[in-house]
Amino acid sequence: MSRYVAAVDQGTTSSRCLIFDTGTGGLVAAAQQEFTQHFPRPGWVEHDAEEIWRGVRAVMREAMAKASADVSDIAALGITNQRETTVVWDRATGEPVHRAIVWQDTRTDALVSELAADGGQDRFREICGLPLATYFAGPKVRWLLDEVPGLAARAEAGELCFGTMDTWLIHKLTGEHVTDVTNASRTMLMNLSTLDWDEKVCDALGVPVAMLPAIRPSSHVYGTAKGEFAGLTVAGALGDQHAALFGQGCYDVGDAKNTYGTGSFLLLNTGTEPVGSQAGLITTVAYQLDGQPARYALEGSIAITGALVQWLRDNLGIISEAAEIEDLARTVEDNGGCYFVPAFSGLYAPHWRSDARGLIAGLTRFAHKGHLARAVLEATAWQTLEVAEAMRQDSGVSLTGLRVDGGMTANDLLMQIQADVLGIPVIRPRIAETTALGAAYAAGLAVDVWSSVDELRDLWAEDRRWLPERDRSADYSQWRKAVEKSKGWLD
Repeated sequence: MSRYVAAVDQGTTSSRCLIFDTGTGGLVAAAQQEFTQHFPRPGWVEHDAEEIWRGVRAVMREAMAKASADVSDIAALGITNQRETTVVWDRATGEPVHRAIVWQDTRTDALVSELAADGGQDRFREICGLPLATYFAGPKVRWLLDEVPGLAARAEAGELCFGTMDTWLIHKLTGEHVTDVTNASRTMLMNLSTLDWDEKVCDALGVPVAMLPAIRPSSHVYGTAKGEFAGLTVAGALGDQHAALFGQGCYDVGDAKNTYGTGSFLLLNTGTEPVGSQAGLITTVAYQLDGQPARYALEGSIAITGALVQWLRDNLGIISEAAEIEDLARTVEDNGGCYFVPAFSGLYAPHWRSDARGLIAGLTRFAHKGHLARAVLEATAWQTLEVAEAMRQDSGVSLTGLRVDGGMTANDLLMQIQADVLGIPVIRPRIAETTALGAAYAAGLAVDVWSSVDELRDLWAEDRRWLPERDRSADYSQWRKAVEKSKGWLD
């Protein structure tokens, strides 16, 4: 048996390759490379898909070198990716026809409003589980077909391929045009019940089925790599948040995790039947193993959490490194009455208000940068509480504990604030790289490195747990007032 399984974690700001030991599940080697963020207009965010592909190849080479491994040592490669980011490329040449439109991008706001004029924001929710929002990939594809001359006719003729980043990377590695159910469920184009493209929704959005990839399970052999990594089996793909759920061992109904990255994403496993949301959440596919029914989840997507710390660093210069925010926030006992609503791209779950914009409420001359730093951290915790409350309303499940992962979980103060705000234990795993680990697990299951999720459950181990120390319910009402004031900023 090969010694390792590998994962490519293609994120919003960087691409990584991580290699795990098949026996212990432990991390053996990792490599990371950032790539360029393009902001051509306010609210527009783009990536160069070819630059990302070059970076992915580079980190795969580097990680394999660090592990002293070649292709024969790796049983399979899994891919996890930033979701909803949209790539369209020429089927014959493999070259993108435009920069990738990133999930944070809001250029489709007018199109979304136009679509919602006939049936409202929930026009397609019963089919795809999603509200009409700029977040999702389907409207981004439509924008490209409308705005780039000649693309619509070429798409109808089958000359173009659409994909999210998983599809783009699988295509570049193997030549196949496929996606998995989790990524497909984020396009607005997939029927949650049939797990196939829904022609009614595709027609309404004006997206030709001819340009869409085949939909496959999350743990499945998609193909064999060619070129530089010839012979490498590509056998797992999940959107990043679904991969984190899988890597956190959340295989039972009621299990939940929150990933703290550029944004934050709270997912609750709801089992083999989709649970519709009346409280502003997303119904999505959690994962699907080969030959088994899909598992579904409720998700609360928060656009800006870690990105708010970056903003404090890069735009205001209050800190020089992201890690400094914890020490700065510890210089004060509380937020000084300040509440930061980071609606830079509107509000996501559970509000779904693209007309909202960021604000700081409660400022007085007493407030200084320590209070702002604490308000930045608390914004993440408050937004998570809003989503947890919505999940309780939709599913009837009150969280008894929350498994957490992502870069912000290194901030011990934030984790304590989160436990206080939620009133439940917050649990960090021993292996923090749960997103990449989930993709590696899916790939390993597809090639029989592991036989079942029971084996994977045994590999999960706790690192640290935070218990509630303060009741923050009174502060929550102030947060809700600030959120309401952020709405309706744009006409």
